[in-house]
Amino acid sequence: QVQLVESGGGLVQAGGSLRLSCAASGRTFSSYAMGWFRQAPGNEREFLAISWSGGSTYSAASVKGRFTLSRDNAKNTVYLQMNRLKPEDTAVYYCAAKIGSDSYSRVSSYDYWGQGTQVTVSS
Repeated sequence: QVQLVESGGGLVQAGGSLRLSCAASGRTFSSYAMGWFRQAPGNEREFLAISWSGGSTYSAASVKGRFTLSRDNAKNTVYLQMNRLKPEDTAVYYCAAKIGSDSYSRVSSYDYWGQGTQVTVSS
């Protein structure tokens, strides 16, 4: 069982930055691939980035170059650094954990989810 708790969301002006954190419980954190998603009102949950258990990362084209994912296995924490934020980045941001590397952009492939943290970008 893994419990995930996101933090770091808030209100920021367009062009600003935020760093989201996702703290995980459990001793097998390093075994999980950790993903970040977001969901805006009326929209489906959107894949943003993933850090695989081996340490490699991948970001969706929609955020590549602005969002950077990193993880610290010693702290059981994964981070999402978000720069040059835009009003359209406003959403609830979720981290999620899965075993394996397949179907990484699919919501249904993740086993555990955090409660989400709100990010609001004002224009």
